[in-house]
Amino acid sequence: MRCLVADGYKRILTIPAGDLVKQSAVERFLMKNRPHYVFFMDVKSGGIGANLTYPAEFIYNNLQAEINVMHFAHKAKVRKLLFVASSCVYPKDCRQPMKEDYVLSGSLEPTSEAFAIAKIAGMKMCQYYNHQYGADFISAIPATVYGPGDNFDLKTSHVIPALMRQFHEAKMNGRRNVTIWGSGRPRREFIHADDLAEAAMFIMQKPSVLPLINIGTGSDISISELTVLLKRITNFKGKILFDRSKPDGVFKKLLDITRLKSIGWTAKTGLETGLRDLYRWYVKQ
Repeated sequence: MRCLVADGYKRILTIPAGDLVKQSAVERFLMKNRPHYVFFMDVKSGGIGANLTYPAEFIYNNLQAEINVMHFAHKAKVRKLLFVASSCVYPKDCRQPMKEDYVLSGSLEPTSEAFAIAKIAGMKMCQYYNHQYGADFISAIPATVYGPGDNFDLKTSHVIPALMRQFHEAKMNGRRNVTIWGSGRPRREFIHADDLAEAAMFIMQKPSVLPLINIGTGSDISISELTVLLKRITNFKGKILFDRSKPDGVFKKLLDITRLKSIGWTAKTGLETGLRDLYRWYVKQ
């Protein structure tokens, strides 16, 4: 929303996430407003803990929303739709960096399987509506997103907001240590929300883009290195402990961004700069 407003767009419409699972609400919204462009994210997402706890909600809500939004976007003759998937659609033991062609080339990571299956179904819907109806539906696979407006609920959040909140609260409460899930060895790629938004807008404005495209930074960091960085940013003085009884998830997830670079876009926000920006936002909240 911030990026669209800053770029001068005037007629920006939104629908509550909860309404996306209601067919009548989505039909009414799209058929009445008939937008030219649709940015479609998801209804329910989260980290390993949330994926393990709410797999039924993750697959049901996201599948229902995809069915509703894509079908009625087609009926409303939307010019272009961008569906934002997730890097968990790639196989558990995927070759690195992960090229778009590697989707469905192997078994999924069990800790995020329900969400991944929903996202893969959405990507396939884009493909089939393009093939049968000549739609212009694009699927984008982003790295793990973080930034202002993030979800800091420890039960459902992704790794960056979860760690940031843990370190901040430990500092404020004078705790001596923070315990992190897993070994700290897995590596992850992160992209700032503003970069993802700008990339999405850039792709929308291109007259022809491949129907599936990764959106990332081209670099990753281990969870252990990330915790050290967040410890420094939050000024937590205690120790970091790792609970190896908890799952790590996929060991490495680095996107191949060759297609993205080929159309002329690269991410601007360095990880430390983005994390400091997010921490300032979080403290103000």
